[in-house]
Amino acid sequence: MKLAQKWLALAGLVAAPMMLVACGTSGGGGNTATGGSGGGSGTMEVDIGYTGPLSGGAAFYGEDVLNGIKLAVDQINKSGDITVDGKQVTFKVVSLDDQYLPPNAATNAKRLAQQYHTPIIFCPHSGGVLGIEQFNATQQPNFILAAYTSEPAILTKNDPLLVMIPPRYDAYFKPFAKTEMQKFGNRLGLIPTNTAYGQEWTAGFTKVWQQLGGTVLSNNAVDYNTTTDFSSVVSKALSEHPDVLFIGGPSQPTALVIKAARQQGFKGGFVVMDQAKFESMQGIVTMDQLNGAVGVMPTVNYPGPGIQNFVNLWHQTQGADKTPNSENALNYQTMWVFAEAIKLANSTDPKQIMAKMADAIKQVPAEDQPYGVTGITPQGHLTGPVIATYIDNGQYTKLDIPPIE
Repeated sequence: MKLAQKWLALAGLVAAPMMLVACGTSGGGGNTATGGSGGGSGTMEVDIGYTGPLSGGAAFYGEDVLNGIKLAVDQINKSGDITVDGKQVTFKVVSLDDQYLPPNAATNAKRLAQQYHTPIIFCPHSGGVLGIEQFNATQQPNFILAAYTSEPAILTKNDPLLVMIPPRYDAYFKPFAKTEMQKFGNRLGLIPTNTAYGQEWTAGFTKVWQQLGGTVLSNNAVDYNTTTDFSSVVSKALSEHPDVLFIGGPSQPTALVIKAARQQGFKGGFVVMDQAKFESMQGIVTMDQLNGAVGVMPTVNYPGPGIQNFVNLWHQTQGADKTPNSENALNYQTMWVFAEAIKLANSTDPKQIMAKMADAIKQVPAEDQPYGVTGITPQGHLTGPVIATYIDNGQYTKLDIPPIE
């Protein structure tokens, strides 16, 4: 089944009521966060939590994040290099579907912490992260919130157990706006995802666009998680004659927006929010249709220290036809950092793990850092080089992004 067909089939599932279920794991209820052992003497099983979308229009996005974590766990377990109190640690991923809904994410996180005693819980959407931040550091048992979201607001909550994984999205505003204005013009049409993340991205970017002298047209925000036909909303946006369209959400529906715009004759550029990945749009849109778009550099083109090793590993384990993206790679390398921090702390206590994060970053081999991590800020943001791309004549061209610390 083609990618577009698979996505459309998945999108149809959102109309049916669903229950939150654990995916691919059963996990014991042992107190792994305080060093309980599983699997026999000399070993310790540590559950790693995940709450994110595994159904609906954002399912592929959630699966990409989860698969990066799982691959890291598999490789770490094979290495046998992580120990606590002389016991070899075996990691196990416990995943719960939150359907991209913040209340579900909070419920899942509490379940993961209380039932599975997960010292670390990954969440890949800002609404869920902001909700979980209300209790992750204060409830018992507490846990590190591994936030795969570029929303800067999560850094303002004074959360001592937060790790923000990707670059913050406001770093992209000015470089993206300047590039598209120079190439296409000053009229900006809006078709963003209507999530909390999308609303904040839109507000920040349009402010910068206007500061640079641009005109912002009407906001045609839409639910990328449930919409499968974007033709009408695209038609409405194009009726205002934009030079550039501001779009983005999960990759597959974002590709459908681009496809609809091109089919309706749009010749301008696209500003693509960082959640959407060009490599994940393959099979839905062509490179010709992507010409003039600015967004995140595809993983296989990213000049990171461990990119080639990661790409080779991904193809070996996932299939030669599977293209890795930054959801896979960034979460893969972050799981390696967590594992090293657990080893250095000689503990699975979240506070002790956090205390060793800066040291752990220096210990993770380059081949296990596809993008490269240079440090962690006092607010918990992982730092490193940020490189985006502008697509010109079917080619990805490098666009350096000055980081915001």
